[in-house]
Amino acid sequence: MQSTPNYLWYTDDVLGQGATACVYKARNKKSGELVAVKVFNNASYLRPQEVQLREFEVLRKLNHKNIVKLFAIEEAGSSKQKVLVMEYCSSGSLLNMLEDPENAFGLSEAEFLIVLNCVVAGMNHLRENGIVHRDIKPGNIMRLMGEDGQSVYKLTDFGAARELDDDEKFVSVYGTEEYLHPDMYERAVLRKPQQKVYGVTVDLWSIGVTFYHAATGSLPFIPFGGPRRNKEIMYKITTQKPSGAISGVQRQENGAIEWTYELPATCRLSVGLKSQLVPILANILEVDQEKCWGFDQFFAETSDILQRIVFDVFSLSQATVHRVFIHSHNTTNVFLDAVFRQTNTAPHHQEYFFEGYPYDLEPNLQAQNFSRTTKNSPLTLLSTETEDPIGVRYRDPAHDFPKFVPKVDVIADCSIAKGVLGAVHQTLRIARSLLKCQEFILRGLHCVVIRQMECCLEKMQLIHKQFKKARACMRKLNLGRLARKVISIFQDDCVQKYQDVLGAHGNRMRKVCEIKKNVKKLGSSLSACCVELTECWDCLHNVQCFLKAYLLGSWISPIHCF
Repeated sequence: MQSTPNYLWYTDDVLGQGATACVYKARNKKSGELVAVKVFNNASYLRPQEVQLREFEVLRKLNHKNIVKLFAIEEAGSSKQKVLVMEYCSSGSLLNMLEDPENAFGLSEAEFLIVLNCVVAGMNHLRENGIVHRDIKPGNIMRLMGEDGQSVYKLTDFGAARELDDDEKFVSVYGTEEYLHPDMYERAVLRKPQQKVYGVTVDLWSIGVTFYHAATGSLPFIPFGGPRRNKEIMYKITTQKPSGAISGVQRQENGAIEWTYELPATCRLSVGLKSQLVPILANILEVDQEKCWGFDQFFAETSDILQRIVFDVFSLSQATVHRVFIHSHNTTNVFLDAVFRQTNTAPHHQEYFFEGYPYDLEPNLQAQNFSRTTKNSPLTLLSTETEDPIGVRYRDPAHDFPKFVPKVDVIADCSIAKGVLGAVHQTLRIARSLLKCQEFILRGLHCVVIRQMECCLEKMQLIHKQFKKARACMRKLNLGRLARKVISIFQDDCVQKYQDVLGAHGNRMRKVCEIKKNVKKLGSSLSACCVELTECWDCLHNVQCFLKAYLLGSWISPIHCF
């Protein structure tokens, strides 16, 4: 156990470890409040005095909900080592989130938007105070749960931070290599002498890599064998990246680099959000510091995303789900154009239903006055022109299951197990999407069919009223035609489709029953195996007892052992 005048901690409670310090979970001696303490090691005191004091000065200057708070600076026991007492974030880091198999293909859209909001707000506070962080990465973005049950992310680890205005430069090198700007990577990792100076945009590169990692679950630049094993190719990928590309992967040794300009199909973000995010990534993952966006433009573009409201739309004709991001002051015409960009359904061919009823959007109606949608209750789009169904877009999850190898390797097997879990989570998400799409199709058809029959009924009621006044032959003919139309809709769109669904449902239920029987048999077999394994263990234990007694020179009859 170690302590300062006001805090104490066990050295086993390590939250993180770096080259110059360790971070521990600690408690206030009086209140019992949990905090994080950063204890500097001997290597940290080999740095110049101004560098040692820099982190203290930076943290004293900062005060923001998205930056880990500094509570006190104390000294540890007789060693007099400096200790930073900071806010404790109980939910780990963004890196911990990304290492969870559930997030193997990136965060959910809701969680990603929270990360985006928190990181942008925290970075904005840094720039307002003239601070460059120089080590932005998922491991330095801490997480805790707010009172509303939502995540709150906070920037931490200001050991490499320093004060720097937008037009100032620096020459010292800090950071983590996978997230390091290529100019700094050349000197820090490849150890090549160069006289380049660096500006605040080096943080933007690290933010771009971090956002890509959060959105996809993977790093954007991956040489064959990985970034740590193939450093020269890593540098080549980042420096030779074509303009607009947001990732580059080398899949074979000495193979070509595959450049991509979009987020992968496995990414959990909607097309609507991807279209907003990709231009930002492309412009901050720019190796040329002269071409890279500045922070002003970065903050403007990210804030533009965060200020938009979202509408969920299901295209019944195409059987596709969409999310439309627009500003609250935008009118219907802007919304219809945004839907057109995602569906290719022209605005004048768009008709909408909402919660079972036709939904008319007045041309000058502002988005803030639209009915609020959710993923489970979207606007249903019906095209007045014939369109081919597309369905849910997804990558076959079978491609994402790692290959099993017979050789026993604890480290490799753990990695494979994690990969399998990630692939199963992804398969489950796709299955839910497919079933949700089926539900929306049936709901949409229900709206259309019922509305058709209701329209016929309204016209027939009008004819009935007219019959009371004057019995005209033409009215009688119209009434008969409408009656036949109702029967036709009922038979073709209701009864026939119901019978089709019922037949398919019967086949599915037979398969479900068969699966349940097989699972039950498997369960029985596993139970039997457990009993046999227990018996084998008992037997082995008895043999062990026998051998032990024998070796000690006390002969025990086998009868007493077995």
